[in-house]
Parts: sequence; structure tokens; C-alpha cells
Amino acid sequence: MIAKPKGTYDLIDIDAKIYQYIVDVINEYMTYYNYEFVRTPIFEDSSLFHRSVGEASDIVTKETYDFTDRGGRNITLRPEGTAGVVRSLIENKLYGNRNDTLKYYYLGTMYRYERPQAGRYRELTQFGVEVFNSNDPLIDAEVISLGYNLLKELGIENFTVHLNSLGDEETRTNYIKALKEYLKPYLNDLCEDCRTRYEKNPLRILDCKVDKDSQVFQNMPNILDYLSDDAKLRLEKLKSLLTMLEVDYEIDSKLVRGIDYYDYHVWEYISDDSGLALGAGGRYNSLVKTLDGPDMPAIGFGIGIDRLIGEIKKNLEDRPMPHNVDVYIMCVNEEEKIYGETLAQSLRLNRVITEINSNNLSLKSQFKVADNLNAKQLIILNSEDLQKGLVNIKDNATKEEVKIDENEVIDYLISNI
Repeated sequence: MIAKPKGTYDLIDIDAKIYQYIVDVINEYMTYYNYEFVRTPIFEDSSLFHRSVGEASDIVTKETYDFTDRGGRNITLRPEGTAGVVRSLIENKLYGNRNDTLKYYYLGTMYRYERPQAGRYRELTQFGVEVFNSNDPLIDAEVISLGYNLLKELGIENFTVHLNSLGDEETRTNYIKALKEYLKPYLNDLCEDCRTRYEKNPLRILDCKVDKDSQVFQNMPNILDYLSDDAKLRLEKLKSLLTMLEVDYEIDSKLVRGIDYYDYHVWEYISDDSGLALGAGGRYNSLVKTLDGPDMPAIGFGIGIDRLIGEIKKNLEDRPMPHNVDVYIMCVNEEEKIYGETLAQSLRLNRVITEINSNNLSLKSQFKVADNLNAKQLIILNSEDLQKGLVNIKDNATKEEVKIDENEVIDYLISNI
């Protein structure tokens, strides 16, 4: 038997239903917030990710799927969504009107060669938003609260926004100098990755999972003590706005991101139960220019759909999934089946989710199928009623039954679903 590759999974059964539910909620929310959908290629020129994500980042050094295609081109399966959206913005000159705030969202698969773990796969599905051409903390608050409210709408209650500021270039230059001076006597006590990061990407040391509980880490300089006046003001404005928007947050001075392009505010949506990050984001004001576009500020976040599925499954008893079908049509003999199929088509064309017995099941078995499908209404056809022009309809929750004139069935069901 051929098995699926390690780090992948089949989206089936309840997971598939939850996935579709998440997608429906996302699309609805993006309409309210006036974000436009964008889709970029699953694979891109490798240099896009090496330049944007960072040569020294864990993603590029350890996790990207890189290959050479038949034309000799260096290709990478996308490990994250932001770089592709920025490339599209530049290549398609979407920044034409520089007075506009440009707001986009994406939903698609990403690929990272890493150790599979709970809610984390080598082929992962990610939803994200990207906003360009606004440097106002008001947009930071909007983007953070969008993700916060979306998670709440999906029924995920126990989580907190962890927030930090990486400041501007002045901030990071001063802080990195202080951090390296502090860590220099302890280099031999650090893990191998941190010793490499010390030279190439010192900020990433803050995100170490190996040494995070050591005394050396507990006494490290605090980046918030090195914020420039501008960075301090921006952080205070953002905190005030988040409080006004009723977003639960806490300051986490050791929070950094595993990607090099972030500056100023970074954040993660952290589950209070598991401690896992459900999503994360930040501001990246220099990335568009770095990739040969205009000097344009930007901010965004990504949320892992796979991890959300697991979180939602935990709460299904408290928040049942929507009905699978609106109407289940029950029929036994040939006359009932022919009439039922015609009726099913009419209902479907009127946007009523409809299923019909197509397996020659007994009525008893059909009732079980209807329950499994969580059907709202049952149409129980029988030849005697059909000859009189009547259709028997049963509310599957209240168990009340009515006989309706066949010409009024569609209107009745639409008004009672």
C-alpha cells in the first residue's frame, strides 16, 4: 500500500467539515473588513525567500523545500505567505495609487521540512492578511484585533495576544550591541544554534527553546529598555488602542519572530490551554523596498488552519458545527425516487442544501442517515400522498410533521430552515 508522505495528512470527515467552516468564516470576515483575496504560486524563485525571510533564519537554513527544475532554475516551495504577496504587489504594480491603504488576504498551503508535531505539518495550510501603505498604529490595532475577533468567532476563547516591539533600526542596533556584550562570556554555555545566531542573527537567540529557562536567559537585557522615543510612542499608542478595542494582550519582551523582515510591533495569539501559537504577525516596513519595490510600510499576520482545526475539535460539544444538510429526502420505491430527485434539484437550485436516499435503504436506515447528516428537515415521500399532490415534511428537531401541497414545498422549506 502506498502511504502519504511524512508530515502530511488527509483532510477528511470531521476535520474537512471544520476546515470548510473556518474558510466560510474567514471569507465572511474579510468582506466586513474590506480585504481583497490574493493567490500566489505555490513555488517561487528561491531568491525571493532567501532575500525576504533571511539567509540565517531557521526556515531558510533548515526547513525550505528547495529544488532545481528542468530548466535549471532554483525553485522553492513557499514556506510562508508574505513574501509572495509582496512580490505580487511589486510585479503587478498594485501600489499605483500611493494614497490608498492596500489590504489583502490569502489562504493556501505552505511547505516546511520540520519535525511534525501537534497541529504542525510539513504541508500546512495558512490564512494571512497583509496591509500596505499605512504606518499608523491604528492599522496595527486593526490587524491585531481582526485576528483576535476572528478566533473568537470560531469559538476559540482561551487565548491571549502576546505583544512586543522590536523597535526601529536605532533600537535594534543598540540592543543587539548590548545583547552580544552580555552573552559573550556565556557563549560556551549556549546551544549550538544560539552560538551560530550570535554572529548571524542575535535577536533570534531570544526565541531559543533549549536554553530559555537558564539563568543566563532570565538575566538578558530587555529590548523594551532600548526602544527609541519613536518606538516607545508607537507602542504606547498601540496598547491604548488595543485596550479600547477590548483585545486581551500582555507584553512579552522576549517575543521575536523566526523571520528577519520584522520591525516595530510583533505579536502571537497564544493558547492559554496548550501554550501553542495559533498565529503570529508583525510590522515589516522595509520588506517591500528590500525586494526592489517602493519604500512602503506594511504589516500582517498568519494563522495556521491545521492547528485551528484541533482547537475547534476540543470545543465541539459547547459549539456544535452547523448542519450538514438542510433537507434529507426519504424515498423507497421507483416513483418516489424519481419525484424525489426532481424535488432535490429544485431545492438545490434555490440554495437549499439537500441530500436524497440513493442506496435503496429501508426507511429505518434512512432515518439514521438523516441523523448522521444532522439534517434540519426530512421529506418523507410515499406514493399515496404524491397521488394527492401532498408532501410529508418532518422537523428533525421537534419531530413535528405536516403535509404540504407539492406546489408550496419549496417556499415552506425556505421559510422554515
